[in-house]
Amino acid sequence: MEVIKTDILILGSGGAGLFAALRAYDSNPRLKITMATKGLIGKCGCSRMVQGGLNVVLNENDSLEKHFNDTLKGGGFINNQDLAWTLVSEAPKTVHELEVKVGCFFDRAENGKIHQKPFAGQSFDRTVHVADLTGIQIISRMTDQIFARDIRVFEETRGLDLLRSKDGTRIVGAVLSNIRTGEIFVVNAKVTIVATGGCASMYKISAPSFDKTGDGMAMCFRAGAEFVDMEMVQFHPTGLIAGKSRLNGSLLEEGLRGAGARLYNGQGERFMKQYDPERRERSTRDRVARSSYMEIMAGRGTKNNAVYIDVTHLGAEFVEKTFPGMVERVKDIGKDLAREKVEVTPTAHYQMGGVSVGTDCQCNLKGLLVCGEDAGGTHGANRLGGNGICDSTVYGRRAGDVAAALALEEDLHPHQDSQAEKIRMRWLKPFLGGSGGNVYEIRNEIEDLMWEKAGLVRNGNKLMEAADRLDVLLEEMGNAKVADRFRAQYHMEWNNIIDVTNLITVCRMVVNSAHCREESRGAHYRDDFPETDNEDWLKNIYQKKGDGFQLVVTQKPVELNRFKREEIEERFFEKVKH
Repeated sequence: MEVIKTDILILGSGGAGLFAALRAYDSNPRLKITMATKGLIGKCGCSRMVQGGLNVVLNENDSLEKHFNDTLKGGGFINNQDLAWTLVSEAPKTVHELEVKVGCFFDRAENGKIHQKPFAGQSFDRTVHVADLTGIQIISRMTDQIFARDIRVFEETRGLDLLRSKDGTRIVGAVLSNIRTGEIFVVNAKVTIVATGGCASMYKISAPSFDKTGDGMAMCFRAGAEFVDMEMVQFHPTGLIAGKSRLNGSLLEEGLRGAGARLYNGQGERFMKQYDPERRERSTRDRVARSSYMEIMAGRGTKNNAVYIDVTHLGAEFVEKTFPGMVERVKDIGKDLAREKVEVTPTAHYQMGGVSVGTDCQCNLKGLLVCGEDAGGTHGANRLGGNGICDSTVYGRRAGDVAAALALEEDLHPHQDSQAEKIRMRWLKPFLGGSGGNVYEIRNEIEDLMWEKAGLVRNGNKLMEAADRLDVLLEEMGNAKVADRFRAQYHMEWNNIIDVTNLITVCRMVVNSAHCREESRGAHYRDDFPETDNEDWLKNIYQKKGDGFQLVVTQKPVELNRFKREEIEERFFEKVKH
């Protein structure tokens, strides 16, 4: 295998990976920085798909404390409070840098200041945006800046597994595969950053780009990283109904509800009045999504098992001017968002759980930094809309600074040649034959399995059924084979085998953690334990790889270093069922 030596290896080219590369380079342009992205830089991933915007305190009537309180309340108070505080306190300078250095230009209010719009679950309108196409602006401008610097980029190149040093004490890069050529090679690095995105595509109705299959999380798991609160998977309330199209499950952004959109069931009832009389459609994502799901399951949905979103009362001119991206998206399925009700359904969107990290993005594996959706802890049990791209940019920025400092401190530790070869042969095994099933059928089964047994409403028996079946499917993937064994270039079946293996690896952690948490909190709802239990479950659930692929689980009380338990219960928790 070819070996490329570098100071910093970054896996992923979303908001976190791009900002990490820019900050590391600008810290010291002499550093050798290598990026690998599964698709085309600036064109793939989920950050580019961000519609709504980025939460940041800019108004004198707002405060960091308010943003922090909203983030913790939305997260059911199991957030890592240091991570949450870092998020809100560093957002203002991150937005400033995005504008004056990266070149993003956010929409302006009439007074010339950055416009901020309302998002659900927030006590102040603090979401900055570029119409409803914010992600395209951020990723496009960051990509321009990458091209203006001496940063090496491998496009259509995926990570296979992380590499350890010869003494086994640290991560020193990864084995990669060029999807175009099928070539497998090694990148030996002083510091490795994983920022490949989440794995919500494990569900049959989902919003992320199709290439997001939990690759980074799975690689970190196999390397021995510790994960936190993997049961917390967010379902966005308004995914578009589009039949068999890839648009099915794609988002109609939260700004619609912030602006006054209304949700109706199939009987024409504005059902959120029953579930959250005060906030109604501007309730948090977990509550709105679960309410829609319950209406559908109770037989009050539309004929397509959906509900309606209606913005016609806002006026067609306002809708077309304010939400041009959403109007165009809905036109693609033959509907007119500005003038008629549109069918929507909850759609799997974001993982709050991930690799357990500190505010410096470091995990339990030396030499490895994790940021963006691969990292867990910041959002607790539920992420507020607008805090996602905020997370990616704030912590991508921090990861770049930390990586640059570590790269100057550390020597380049050589990797284990035997481990690299073992990884190569493991992933080439499908070319040598096997008895595994059809990878495409297995992926469809996983999506149905997770939706039905580990989705918006869960219970212990179904979760155990899902866990048992996932173990069988993982074993099948270990024996998978490809039909065409004589080429590796653009071999989609082979790459799908890798995708589905990673997908199952993450699914197992989600199901395992969901079975462990015997309560309901945020995005995690157990119909056999429907209440939030602060007495026994103000805890985080940690897990990592044990012998083979067994999962080792531990529970630890949430570290209440900024808000104490008494303040939380007195000021925030409602003594009601979900």
